[in-house]
Amino acid sequence: MIIAVDGPAASGKGTIAAALARRFGLPHLDTGLLYRAVGLSVKAHIEAPDIEARATRAAELLDVTGVDPQALLGADVGILASRIAVFAGVRRALFAVQRDFALQPAGAVLDGRDIGTVIAPEADAKLFIVADAAVRAGRRARQLEARGLTIDRTRLLADIEARDARDRAAPHGGFHPADDAVLLDTTDLDIEAAITAAIAEVEAAIARKTTS
Repeated sequence: MIIAVDGPAASGKGTIAAALARRFGLPHLDTGLLYRAVGLSVKAHIEAPDIEARATRAAELLDVTGVDPQALLGADVGILASRIAVFAGVRRALFAVQRDFALQPAGAVLDGRDIGTVIAPEADAKLFIVADAAVRAGRRARQLEARGLTIDRTRLLADIEARDARDRAAPHGGFHPADDAVLLDTTDLDIEAAITAAIAEVEAAIARKTTS
């Protein structure tokens, strides 16, 4: 069984995907970490004229086993990720990694921006998680502050809104759900309620597949 969880920045898709993986006993991949790792690796050259070639090369050489989630959580790293994610070469280089993970014999849960549309269009269950930008910024701020980081909340909201704008402009971005994805708005839900709703949607998808 493949479960695809998509959505814009700080929508809660990663937390929901991890909970789904535990619930259904499946491996989980936060695909955004791959882009964050590539973005961080080319940080010093992000304004260089040849940044697309540099980022593509970094994606091709990325050692997935060496990706450290704790080093990739900052808002600044998220901005770097969104900037290099628009490059076709980067997306091609990381496609195979994500596709192989999705096609494991037992299945998998993947979360990101284009899982249900590009990486695993055949996914058995597709969720598209959304929430108000201000709510998402507040959640991300609390997450980072809990790790001892000092956060400029005004800047964080501006960064999320800028990422939203880039996603809207990109055909593979976080505002383009698959036609058969279930929309889950978590604006007014706490995380436990959001997880419960997501589990219910996946179980419903499994039931539909079983009876079809």
